Amino acid sequence: MTTTLVFLVALLVVFLGWIVRQSINVKPWAAGGLQPSETDHLHPAATAARVGLGVFLAVITSFFMLSISAYNMRMDMSEDWVSLSPPLLLWLNTLVLVAGSFALQRAWNLARAGHAARLMPALLAGGLFTGVFVVGQLIAWWQVHAGGYLLTGNPANSFFYLITALHGLHLLGGLVAWYRVVRRVRRSEHIARIRVSLELCTLYWHFLLLVWFILFGLLLTT
Repeated sequence: MTTTLVFLVALLVVFLGWIVRQSINVKPWAAGGLQPSETDHLHPAATAARVGLGVFLAVITSFFMLSISAYNMRMDMSEDWVSLSPPLLLWLNTLVLVAGSFALQRAWNLARAGHAARLMPALLAGGLFTGVFVVGQLIAWWQVHAGGYLLTGNPANSFFYLITALHGLHLLGGLVAWYRVVRRVRRSEHIARIRVSLELCTLYWHFLLLVWFILFGLLLTT
């Protein structure tokens, strides 16, 4: 349990460090020769958005830390704990989520390079892979239920449904932000105005991917 929690804290520190570094490195006086549309990513609002994401990730990290702590305490205290073998489909789902994260990273790289015309396919792929992951998790639920591991069967079952549902809900929330970025790209907004939103969306995906690695590892080892 301690190792898992330490890893979560380290994960948060890395992301917050990156966000703070991005904010500190902003030098508005060095962008004086640029047009306003080209410096939107240096605007104080962009810095505030990064800080807001950092705070939000801190809250999510605390939430998952509490969930993992409850998981381990319930497992240690209980004599009715019957470990659940995660379905093999979770491995495939994990690969799909990795693909979604890489697709959004590709979209972000294209946005930073100013390739607006090539941005949409990568952006759509990121959302598509994420949707496939969520559907795959629902199918995994069905497999677990069909195998006799009912929600109220024992504490291990309940926690499996709980932590996978929490992670899935956070991804669904991210898809709302992703959809807003897609709409802005379709409206052909200037690439500089989209860059920060896509940056935050991509970082959120990377964060949830790493959280999923931790949760999946917890399920596999316990």
